[in-house]
Amino acid sequence: MSKPEVGGIAADRLRSIIERIERIEEERKGLANDVKDIYAEAKSAGFDVPVIRRIISARKKEPSEVEEQETLFDVYRRALGM
Repeated sequence: MSKPEVGGIAADRLRSIIERIERIEEERKGLANDVKDIYAEAKSAGFDVPVIRRIISARKKEPSEVEEQETLFDVYRRALGM
């Protein structure tokens, strides 16, 4: 039987929290591998992976933020003579 508290810490609760985090970290690792596989699939299908990453990033933002970043990108490119 484990001690319910050690030094004022509920050991069972702490163990439960740590084990849940470890489980989720493993799941996240598996998901990261899945995403990596999908990017490899996209590349093998002839898609440009950096562009796909940029689109995914843009889809997470508000349209106004995307527009502002695109405008700045164009301004910076023109400033560099590109």
